[in-house]
Amino acid sequence: MKHGIDISEHQGYNVDFAKVKAAGVDFVILRAGYGRYIKQKDPTFEGNYKRAKAAGLNVGVYWYSYATTPADAKTEAQTCLEAIKGKKFEYPIYFDLEEAKQFSTGKNNCSAMVEAFCTVLEKAGYFAGLYMSRSPITQYITADVQKKYALWIAEYNSKCNYSGSFGIWQNSSTWRVAGIGGNVDHDCSYVDYPKLIINGGFNGYPKPKAEEKPKTDNKTQNTAAKP
Repeated sequence: MKHGIDISEHQGYNVDFAKVKAAGVDFVILRAGYGRYIKQKDPTFEGNYKRAKAAGLNVGVYWYSYATTPADAKTEAQTCLEAIKGKKFEYPIYFDLEEAKQFSTGKNNCSAMVEAFCTVLEKAGYFAGLYMSRSPITQYITADVQKKYALWIAEYNSKCNYSGSFGIWQNSSTWRVAGIGGNVDHDCSYVDYPKLIINGGFNGYPKPKAEEKPKTDNKTQNTAAKP
């Protein structure tokens, strides 16, 4: 298990990633932005990416969604691709679904939005995932879609009660770590995403040669472990 954090502009512009790394954090998932327009790119994303990489942290991304239709989600995915182009990531690119207005559109529509976003990312060579809280994912995402993408489950509890397989558990929003002033989310990763992603040639890493290509792919490995 690896310890991680996820951050955005809410943690400010001066996160000391060297101290974060020295405190035992292995990875950070950065908010690249939100919504459908590139002007909604997180203003701290570029700086956080450069400094996290320089500190030796593994990096992933999440995109906070306001989509209410699959077409909206597809547009958000294309904007996300624009925001993250030219970079390499060792953790998945996550679709962050948590607005009540989205849930009110129903399970089938929410599931279709997840597929629309993640399909765009996968076609562009990225390892796609879904971030949701434990209760909503069971209510608003169909079982087949839950199994299809890398899952990052939020549940602030002593254990994660999600019954399926998942890769990351966000278990607190009030963690404190050196290098960050104030609270930060704490994440536990149970899947070796850097190995899967780098060896698989996802997220900006070179594709393996035919004779080196892994026998399993994104869809079969991304939720391979259950703690």
